[in-house]
Amino acid sequence: MSGASWEHNLIVKNINTLVLPFLKGKPCDMFGSDLRIHIPEITLYTYPDLSIICGKPETDDEEKDIAINPSVLIEVLSKSTTDYDRGTKFHFYRSIAALKEYITIDSLSISVEIYTRQDDNSWLLTEFKQLSDSFVITTIGLSLSLKDVYEDVHIDE
Repeated sequence: MSGASWEHNLIVKNINTLVLPFLKGKPCDMFGSDLRIHIPEITLYTYPDLSIICGKPETDDEEKDIAINPSVLIEVLSKSTTDYDRGTKFHFYRSIAALKEYITIDSLSISVEIYTRQDDNSWLLTEFKQLSDSFVITTIGLSLSLKDVYEDVHIDE
């Protein structure tokens, strides 16, 4: 979605700054919102804010601009996308067999939610709401502090 807020863009920039150097030389890579994700079960295409793909990217088109095997999807929530990203979109994302983690980061309040796929295919929600909190993107083994994720982001509380 074009026209994201200043806060939204700062959060995406901060995540890029923290994650990309960590992934250098590792079998995973992170992609921005221009990479389209295909949800085969319902033939839906989405553009998450950030995608992490581990292993060889699998595509379903000749242009190779559509991925079908994201390991981690990250959405930065805004007032207009929160309900869709947490509800319908996450429902669709759960049908992606390769997806292990779905992370939402609120741009209007201090809040990170991580949904982790369990062995029985259920999803475990873990929430973080304090700048002093840290969370781990388990799939890649990286710990991030909310202080760093929200650096320079001004939240009206």
